[in-house]
Amino acid sequence: MNSKVNSSAPTDSEAILGILNNSEAILKRLYLAYFPMVMQLIINNNGNQDDAKDIYQEAIIVLYNKIKSGDFELSSKLKTYIYSVSRRLWLKRLAQMSRYGGDIKDFEEYSAHDEDEAEKHTDRDIQFGKMENALKLLGEPCKTIMEDFYINNRSMQDICERFGYTNADNAKTQKYKCLQRLKKLFFQQN
Repeated sequence: MNSKVNSSAPTDSEAILGILNNSEAILKRLYLAYFPMVMQLIINNNGNQDDAKDIYQEAIIVLYNKIKSGDFELSSKLKTYIYSVSRRLWLKRLAQMSRYGGDIKDFEEYSAHDEDEAEKHTDRDIQFGKMENALKLLGEPCKTIMEDFYINNRSMQDICERFGYTNADNAKTQKYKCLQRLKKLFFQQN
C-alpha cells in the first residue's frame, strides 16, 4: 500500500468511510480541501481565522455525529454540506453575539434548499472574484466607465461630460468597446 499522503480532496464516499473509521489521513485531506472555503465564508462575514477554525471543527463534528447516527443521506456534494453547516453555525454564533440582525430561525433547519443556496453562493463568490480581476486588468478609462455605468448608475450623459466625449453616442460606443474587452478578460480566466 502506498504510504504517501494523498493531498487531493477525498471523494464523498471516501470521506464518509474515513470519518466512520476515524481516519486521520482522510480528516487531513478534508481539512486541506474544505477549510479555505470555510475560512473565506467566516472572514467575509465579521470573523477571523480562529473563528473559522472553530466553525470548521464544529461542522466536522456535526457531520461525524450525523454519519455515526446512521441516518445520514447525502443529497448533494459533501463540500456543499460542509459549507451549509458552517454557514448555519456561524450565523447562529453571530446571532448570539448580536452582530447579526436577521431572523436566525431561518437558518436552524438544514435543507436541500440550503445546499442549493450554498452552491450558488460559492459560485457567485468565484464569479465576483473573476469580475474584480477582469476589471483590474481592463485599465483606464474603461475601468471607470464600467464602474460608473454599471455600479454607480451614472447616465451616459454624465459619463460623456466626465470623460470629455463630444456626445453621448461616442460615450456609448466607448462603453460598448470596454464591455467587449471586459467580457474577453472575464472569460479568459480559468
